[in-house]
Amino acid sequence: MMISTKGRYALRFLIDVAEHQKDGFVPLKDVAARQEISEKYLEIVVKELVKGRLLDTLRGKGGGYRLNRPPEEYNVKAVIEQMEGPLAPVACLEPGQEACPRSKDCRTLSLWQGLDRVISDYLAQFTLADLMEEY
Repeated sequence: MMISTKGRYALRFLIDVAEHQKDGFVPLKDVAARQEISEKYLEIVVKELVKGRLLDTLRGKGGGYRLNRPPEEYNVKAVIEQMEGPLAPVACLEPGQEACPRSKDCRTLSLWQGLDRVISDYLAQFTLADLMEEY
């Protein structure tokens, strides 16, 4: 599994907004400049974040983006899943999949389930607030 630039940039965008929203909505162009990310690419990322209800948006003068809850309530796992989809290491463990007909005889299933738990548990333990503090 590899986290794409969309997933990484989403976290960077959310952290930046969290750090700068005390004065109101944060313009995308300001985040793009601070993070050295193309505005065009950030627009794609932000669209997904808004769709996932992770951001509030305001158009026009004084507009931009802001978090719609405290940074402590933004779980890194949820953000990554919004951008990347399920993080399951194999298709048979993705949510909503029918049980694999070979699951009873699969000698690797417990390996993949364990890896899935490790990834999920690791990412779930961090929030945006944690990432803000680490810096």
